[in-house]
Amino acid sequence: MIKINENYLKLQASYLFAEIKNRTTAFQQAHPDRDIIKLGIGDVTRPLPAACIEAFHRAVDEMAADATFRGYGPEQGYAFLREKIAAQDYQARGADIAADEIFISDGAKCDNGNIQEIFSTDITIAIPDPVYPVYVDTNVMAGRTGRFDQGRYEKIVYLDGTRENGFIPDLPPEKVDLIYLCFPNNPTGATISKKKLKQWVDFARQNKSLILFDAAYESFIRDDALPRSIYEIEGAREVAVEFRSFSKTAGFTGTRCAFTVVPKACTAYSADGEKQSLHALWYRRQSTKFNGVSYPVQRAAEAAYSPQGKTQTNEFIDYYLKNAALIRREMSALGFDCIGGENSPYIWVDGRTDSWKFFDRLLENTGVVCTPGAGFGRCGEGYIRISAFNDFENVQAAMTRIRETLGS
Repeated sequence: MIKINENYLKLQASYLFAEIKNRTTAFQQAHPDRDIIKLGIGDVTRPLPAACIEAFHRAVDEMAADATFRGYGPEQGYAFLREKIAAQDYQARGADIAADEIFISDGAKCDNGNIQEIFSTDITIAIPDPVYPVYVDTNVMAGRTGRFDQGRYEKIVYLDGTRENGFIPDLPPEKVDLIYLCFPNNPTGATISKKKLKQWVDFARQNKSLILFDAAYESFIRDDALPRSIYEIEGAREVAVEFRSFSKTAGFTGTRCAFTVVPKACTAYSADGEKQSLHALWYRRQSTKFNGVSYPVQRAAEAAYSPQGKTQTNEFIDYYLKNAALIRREMSALGFDCIGGENSPYIWVDGRTDSWKFFDRLLENTGVVCTPGAGFGRCGEGYIRISAFNDFENVQAAMTRIRETLGS
């Protein structure tokens, strides 16, 4: 008799986005003539930037010739991409990150889930609420939580994000070992100042904590006063790991390329209190379980850093920010309190009612799919998240439908 990992049984019945898909599919089957506009899951709709496509084609052609064919690549990623990332994403902004501290991967979601493997199961974790579900669910799977009760798991220190604190949680009231942060935030779209982020870094340094900083949406920041990396904060190299992605930056959701930064100065501790290099541990994990991102994909990602690529990706991001501005403007005009939509592709809307009821109302009356805030945690109840990832014409049509339905 083979036994399962019973921590999986603690997971709630359905992953949030799977439930959205199921409800949307059921509605579509019941109303085959209705046009659905999806502003729920954050998947891009624009094609890859031309510079990336051209590099992709060149790399595929290389794979067709004996002299330029490549088999297994380095698990950490090719140096040509890591060097571009280090120079342009970090060193250009005064962040002391070297190419050999960067690990190329097939997705920030994967890395966020996988990295918890290298930590003990008896550590204390602090997770914001509302939050991207992967942070919670992967720790449930690993056995770091107790049972689910009244919307929360036992043994997790929840960091409440509310209207009062602008959905930027306060520091934990107690010492914790592992802290998850995401800015610009998914789902709320909130951004954090350098001053507030420094408070988190200082807390981690004082308490020997580690911050897992998800910066997947940093390229949407247009306010130069806001940090785009936690490594812009003094001391962060010792206490933070950062995750980034090309999915929203350059439209790689279907192409799969991301990276994680693990500075060599970043440490954790063994049971006897001896310092351990997280860089070395993550390298060991990746070299054991991961064979790297394909060469053509990494060449395509590298092209995003070329002069043409940077122009095209900025246009790509501006397109979605235009959508976000329209959504926020229209929802605000209808009297809803909103945050996000500025420096972020997500708009967090106070629906003033049960989240799933609001989701169903929009779906049934307008054919527009959003994301119910309750799916992101107890503090998300009453809110919905609207994504700016769609064609501008569809966003216009969605806002017209919502205005005609909710404004009457």
